[in-house]
Amino acid sequence: MTTALPTIAFDNSYARELEGLYAHVQASRVPAPRLLRFNQALATELGLELDGFDQATLAALFAGMEVPVGATPLAQAYAGHQFGGFSPQLGDGRALLLGEVIDVQGRRRDIALKGSGRTPFSRGGDGKAAVGPVLREYLVGEAMHALGVPTTRALAAVSTGEQVQREGLLPGAVLTRVAASHVRVGTFQYFAAHGEIDKLRRLADYVIARHDPQLLGSAEPYLGLLQAVAERQAALIARWMHLGFIHGVMNTDNMTISGETIDYGPCAFMEAYDPDAVFSSIDRQGRYTYSNQPQIARWNLARLAEALLPLMGSDVQRAIDQAMAVLDDFPARYEAHWLQGARAKLGLLEAQDGDLELAQDWLTLLHTQAVDFTLAWRHLAAVADGAESQGQVLPPSALQAMFVDAAALNAWLARWQARLASEAAQPPAQRAAAMRAVSPLYIPRNALVEDALSAASDHGDLKPFEQLLAVLSQPFVERPGLDRYAQPAPAEVTANYRTFCGT
Repeated sequence: MTTALPTIAFDNSYARELEGLYAHVQASRVPAPRLLRFNQALATELGLELDGFDQATLAALFAGMEVPVGATPLAQAYAGHQFGGFSPQLGDGRALLLGEVIDVQGRRRDIALKGSGRTPFSRGGDGKAAVGPVLREYLVGEAMHALGVPTTRALAAVSTGEQVQREGLLPGAVLTRVAASHVRVGTFQYFAAHGEIDKLRRLADYVIARHDPQLLGSAEPYLGLLQAVAERQAALIARWMHLGFIHGVMNTDNMTISGETIDYGPCAFMEAYDPDAVFSSIDRQGRYTYSNQPQIARWNLARLAEALLPLMGSDVQRAIDQAMAVLDDFPARYEAHWLQGARAKLGLLEAQDGDLELAQDWLTLLHTQAVDFTLAWRHLAAVADGAESQGQVLPPSALQAMFVDAAALNAWLARWQARLASEAAQPPAQRAAAMRAVSPLYIPRNALVEDALSAASDHGDLKPFEQLLAVLSQPFVERPGLDRYAQPAPAEVTANYRTFCGT
């Protein structure tokens, strides 16, 4: 084993091309960095050759104690609407972009630290993070990746050997986060709000070259950028909705231009289906409830449109009309993605009139009878193949047992089965397998997540975290001995469940 500093082939276009849009910062020193988790699979995907280094070297690297050659640590500037109120200066108050690498598939990826200490944007905060929130982001981000959702990912988690003051003293930690980029709606808002149009244009041109190169040389690239971001967000939010995922804090500084999910603070997965579900302790008005997420995405896009208007030509009214057309089209974009996903979960191969109503009536049924969202979809697949689950026969009542009113369920099932029969014949097992491939059995159940984080934070026991992470790495594959990971918490636990920002 070697203690030499790893060599990482950074190619830092943000630092190189956007000077003036960030502040150079070094990570804070920490007393005793210790590697909690290293994502070797992601490191390989990034083309990082780190498997020959000992844990102490990796801990120093991912705590920010050692800066590899070629890194240019910087804190990005951005603004943001937080719960509807505008803050003209937010920025990376506890995060540093180390640099960018080109991964093995030729994609540019950011590598950033989170919880690495104060920056010029810290606004009185300590810039640190605690073990619990760091491991939550690691766990949920990797689960979302396994579920097929565009997301930032965790490369490493390191404890720092220091205590951070929150509601009490908590063990400190640093997360290493990987993203297609960390540019947010709020990044554009920052420069628009400060009237720095040249910087705004440089940012927009940079983002187009990085994320939407097909727009280079087009007649209206900034309108095209707004359209592209709207399309990515429509697809992303539809995926969230089909998994029962509630982000919890959809501020404009938490909405990426790349279309990746970012910042897993007060997030949660819904159990009993409820369109009004909200778990975040700081969302006292229910702004970011489950059902409101598509509307909030459109609201955030409107803020991006406002920021881009100065770049969209001298005819202000024409620019406004073009931006409004994108925003007005967003609900249809979202519905198209949602309906496509709903058809897949229902086992439908063809598009027919009435599919939207069939899917919506299924959700109404789940809501009125407080049925577990994830298991309902999974058991529906069992009905599709005659109740065969991975070669084992489920009790005929597995789905029915979830419903108080079996008659209402049976009436809907008759409609659904008639709809299936209207298509070309498909082997039932094949249809059911396709349904299971988009309806997971294992999600980050809130009680299990809390148990794992408490064990790690309070007792230094990472075993529950590692076990849960392993289960969630294959969310669609039923495996023996894992029944408890698929079961919802008791209703009284879910009713009182709250999540916290973690800052």
